[in-house]
Amino acid sequence: MPETRPRTLGAILYPQFELLDLYGPLEMFGCLAPDVEIIPVAERAGPVASTPGIETVARYAFQDCPQLDLLLLPGGIGTLPMLSSEPLLEFLRKRSQSAEVTMSVCSGSALLARAGVLDGRRATSNKLYFQLATSQSDAVDWVAEARWVEDGPFVTSSGVSAGTDMALAVIEKLYGRQRAEQIAVLTEYERAEDPTRDPFFRYLNQAETFLR
Repeated sequence: MPETRPRTLGAILYPQFELLDLYGPLEMFGCLAPDVEIIPVAERAGPVASTPGIETVARYAFQDCPQLDLLLLPGGIGTLPMLSSEPLLEFLRKRSQSAEVTMSVCSGSALLARAGVLDGRRATSNKLYFQLATSQSDAVDWVAEARWVEDGPFVTSSGVSAGTDMALAVIEKLYGRQRAEQIAVLTEYERAEDPTRDPFFRYLNQAETFLR
């Protein structure tokens, strides 16, 4: 049966989030309008700067954010200070309980693990910085070789561009394969459909090699 009530997607912002982590998936979900409404949310309402400095305006603060059906959490350099942000971690704990799907891109899964919501579940993360995620919880079944991983209501993706493939996979699950394929064509995006095919696995935890 077709979905009759629009879903609300909460795009979670924090300082120095990775731009494509957020906007790759949002481009895909944005093609579902009016079936999906996207709401940017942060600890405080207002502009939030990404890693390259481009700002996104949070419409709501955590405290006054309405009910969310879908959560999208990006990663990025800003993940590190957010690991000790109790307002963000508590928001993730509370809202993931009621969300239909909670998604993370890149090191966003480190934040989900830190919040404790991935305990007992399978998950993945950015390959170059994979150890950052795994060090947050040994109660998570970390999958090193995966483009994205789905476990119940949680879907976690590998780094940056992988989030767009994950988003299309979630769209296919919620709205059907035809809808997902139409969006891929509309955006001229050649999607990866096999979540186990991970061409970047060979770079696992090799960030220092690329930063020299």
